[in-house]
Amino acid sequence: MPRLYRSAKDLEHWFVFDDSTGWQKFPARIDGWAQRRPVRTVHGLDLREVPLWLSFHTGLPLAARRLGHAA
Repeated sequence: MPRLYRSAKDLEHWFVFDDSTGWQKFPARIDGWAQRRPVRTVHGLDLREVPLWLSFHTGLPLAARRLGHAA
């Protein structure tokens, strides 16, 4: 299951870690997941884990299902 993070140093993006894909980031906007890209390093970003439901409407898989909506 992916884990969602935010950074006070980059409020324009969500950060996701998943065991199968590693770190990725995507724009914090509707359908932003479609523009995701890999992240090589997260050092210095001061990431904080947040609930998946906060990324609802971004297209992040599982975020909508956690709220009981179809993805």
